[in-house]
Amino acid sequence: MKKYILIIIAFLGVFTINSCSEDDLELSNPNQLSPDTFFSTESQVESSVNAAYANLQPFGLYGRVMFYMMDNMAHENSGNGQQEGDKVTFADFSFDSSLPSIKDYWDGCYRGINKANFVISNAEKINELPEGTLTAAKKAKYIGEARFLRAHYYWLLVNRYGGVPIYLGDGTDNTEGQPRSTKAAVIELIIDDLKYAATNLYDKGAETPGRATKGAAQAFLGKVYLYQKSYGLALAEFNKLSGYALETNYYDNFMEETEHGVESIFEVEYDIALGTEQFWWSPVNGTGPINATKRGQDYGVLDWFNVYPSDDLVAEFEAGDKRFAGSFYVAGDTYNNGDNTFVELDFAENGGNIRPAAWKKYQNYYKQPSENGESGINVKVLRYSDVLLMMAECENEVGSQASAIGYINKVRTRAGLADLDVSLSKDAVFKAIVHERKVELAGEQVRFDDMLRWGIAATELAGTNFQVGKNELWPIPDAEISSNININSEDQNPGF
Repeated sequence: MKKYILIIIAFLGVFTINSCSEDDLELSNPNQLSPDTFFSTESQVESSVNAAYANLQPFGLYGRVMFYMMDNMAHENSGNGQQEGDKVTFADFSFDSSLPSIKDYWDGCYRGINKANFVISNAEKINELPEGTLTAAKKAKYIGEARFLRAHYYWLLVNRYGGVPIYLGDGTDNTEGQPRSTKAAVIELIIDDLKYAATNLYDKGAETPGRATKGAAQAFLGKVYLYQKSYGLALAEFNKLSGYALETNYYDNFMEETEHGVESIFEVEYDIALGTEQFWWSPVNGTGPINATKRGQDYGVLDWFNVYPSDDLVAEFEAGDKRFAGSFYVAGDTYNNGDNTFVELDFAENGGNIRPAAWKKYQNYYKQPSENGESGINVKVLRYSDVLLMMAECENEVGSQASAIGYINKVRTRAGLADLDVSLSKDAVFKAIVHERKVELAGEQVRFDDMLRWGIAATELAGTNFQVGKNELWPIPDAEISSNININSEDQNPGF
């Protein structure tokens, strides 16, 4: 069922600023768009919201860099010899403030924030539109989408850098750059935005696939509360979700033809049929045809094979766990619609060693003989199984172990595994959650943050050069320190 991509119109060019300057938001040039005249039709409002979605797609975020960064830091990946050096820095924690990908990530998020702020700061203008042009519910919905997206970008920033500059686009921002805000202040803004979104967004069944929904905002808000250890508040949000369930087939979550299924809560959209020629030239802007990811080719065993699942991750799966076959390829598996079979030599790394497994998630081999360099498979940002395991975590902290185990067992049943005993202790339940999240969400960019918030990163990443007190965060990019008058080297994160 392909594809409900958000079409972005040509006015995206006015949103090409980074976090340290908002000069380009002063839309007074008569040859540029002006909010005074722009927000006059529903299509204009919608397209301005679409622009904020577009910044999720480039390779500075979900298109390429993010999956390397997060999977390598979590050591869910092991690297082949030809893996690019800038990607290796995340596996051995040698990255620094000069690394281009860390700057691209920062800039990509702030450009998305600026696009969302363009909508949010013009809420009054949008709300002045007559009911016949745009209903009150749709006005609130579009503004809610912008606030959901702003929250999402700030969430990406705060987890990687800690406290960051806050830009609201409301006339109070310093055009020469905002100072770093505290992490608590950023989280407060995220929560406020998500509360508005959860109140005003449409239910999944009433919304176009690919757009943020009420359920996405509720799940996201619950996740934010969980990370703050506000377990009761998190559980209350998770319990509001309705209309979601687990896919019968685990692998349906990672194929192109089964996107936006019953388990999907929020996805980043891709469709190579809509054009990809600007992929390498638009790392952070979210402009032009960039409707592809490189996950297939980069991770592909028959193609670049830059990384493969680490031995530690492969060993984590229990015997009989159906998720293993949904996550990895092994010798003897068929591909290309069953016309071809993998052999051991296909799994030879650079240097000749035969690897026991290769990535299957987000790969196109199921329907073709090789990866063509571009993939149109959407990135799953939130799935219902993730929510069930987060609910288990909350119940284990402030509810009952029996209820927590019930949520875990729902996930295990789909995996073909035996139920856990309901009499397990709190500590045993926590260990079960750690295990289930590691295998259920393997290669989905959640493991590193899980280890950090649980306080187990130092143990789990022993021997990887991970340094406690430093590598929990990334450095503020050099370009931000040099261009933002309100941030200097003293504001840099510890150890960088």
